[in-house]
Amino acid sequence: MAIDVPLLAKICEVPGAPGFEKPIRDLVLKEIEGLVDEVRVDAMGNVVALKKGASSEKKAMAAAHMDEIGFIVTHIDDKGFIRFNPLGGFDPKTLSAQRVIVHGREDVIGVMGSKPIHIMAPEERTKGVKLQDYFIDVGLPASEVKKLVEVGDSVTRERSLIEMGDCVNVKSLDNRVSVFVLIEALKKLQDQTPSYDFYAVFTVQEEVGLRGANASALEIQPDFGFGLDTTIAYDVPGSKPQERCTELGKGVGIKIMDSSTICDRRMVAYLKERAKEERITWQPEILAAGGTDTAGLQRMSPGGSIAGAISIPTRHIHQVIEMSHKDDIQGGIDLLADAVCHLADWDWSA
Repeated sequence: MAIDVPLLAKICEVPGAPGFEKPIRDLVLKEIEGLVDEVRVDAMGNVVALKKGASSEKKAMAAAHMDEIGFIVTHIDDKGFIRFNPLGGFDPKTLSAQRVIVHGREDVIGVMGSKPIHIMAPEERTKGVKLQDYFIDVGLPASEVKKLVEVGDSVTRERSLIEMGDCVNVKSLDNRVSVFVLIEALKKLQDQTPSYDFYAVFTVQEEVGLRGANASALEIQPDFGFGLDTTIAYDVPGSKPQERCTELGKGVGIKIMDSSTICDRRMVAYLKERAKEERITWQPEILAAGGTDTAGLQRMSPGGSIAGAISIPTRHIHQVIEMSHKDDIQGGIDLLADAVCHLADWDWSA
């Protein structure tokens, strides 16, 4: 089955830095219209969509964060160059030679600038450029920049989706691919009934500390939690087998642990069994560094929830060239839709 690449492209390309998710939220609300029984936006900006299940005795919740790593404007100098702080985690070297979009009174294209190598001192050439060494150049004088941009405006990276062989490549697959997975799973649930009331939550501010998921889980108090996110695929030249975490095309990831969560062993066993039953190719995921909304789902309710995660293997993560395999994405859609429909059939006491 071919994934809906045009929809994935639209989801990945729309801006939405942490705290500035309105454009992607508006798109999500449009795409899930008619797919759920109830939908609302909470005070923090999470989209909470309810698909009623066969029973309301328990609640299941899946979380896919809408925000992407980005920046916030902190200063405009007398030449019109823009300084910024990051929103989310950045490796500074990935910013060189990149275009960005400054979301001011109107969108303004800019480029990431830094000191040219031609005028660097010899000792500077051997050192990596630091985040604070970059500035944004929008090609306008300061008077024009200040009419369009002010301190506190958000900035996102500019890069369109392309298909490369069996893969898709674009900025912000982390975590727009999981937004796509959750929307497509809701479409599959038009022909299936979840075991329990299913809350499909599109969360905010994950990249700066899992904030939206924490708030939403506190309110919903799920019995079962499914985190949806990307994970590292380090299956590239120079990697050691024990470093790879996951590999592209080897199946959707079933998380065992990351730095913020040790997934419930019962949920891990359940997801493995559902994948086996439905002949969905999967691979285990242990992520040494980095956390996901799974932590909020697991811990932000009295007594916690039985939580795990479905992960999409992704190369070149937190760059503008993030890459995922289409089959792995489809596997995530299939596994999530199936998993929420068989929760009542599993012995959770084991």
